[in-house]
Amino acid sequence: MKNACKWAQQYGPLIGRLLLANLFIVSGFKKIGGFAGTAGYMAAKLPSLDPNLIKLMLVVTIAVELGGGLMVLIGWHARWAATAILLWMIPVTYVFHAYWGLPPDQMQMQFFHFHKNLAIMGGMLYIIAYGSGPFSLGKDNC
Repeated sequence: MKNACKWAQQYGPLIGRLLLANLFIVSGFKKIGGFAGTAGYMAAKLPSLDPNLIKLMLVVTIAVELGGGLMVLIGWHARWAATAILLWMIPVTYVFHAYWGLPPDQMQMQFFHFHKNLAIMGGMLYIIAYGSGPFSLGKDNC
């Protein structure tokens, strides 16, 4: 068991960063490729906002997902990146995955996404608290 703990402490942070970052990096690239569709989805969720503001918000979203995801992946200023992702996820989760009050056919999926995002936020809090760990480009000290 001691060897398993040592292995997990050595490689776990790298694997964890890879798994967390993958979600954001892939999502960021998909938003670039589907910019118009994503902007349309956002506009439908936020109909009172100006379309130019929606596009700006989408550009910020792509920057957070790609930039923050890559920073977490390589462990360079990972605490800052995890903080940015966490703060960005709070309104995104509330606005885009608010499952309460939805029809039953939509509620289950949004419930899942809402709670998935809470778990991801927990992973980001872990990076904020403990840094990027071994095999990272920068040692994040508090």
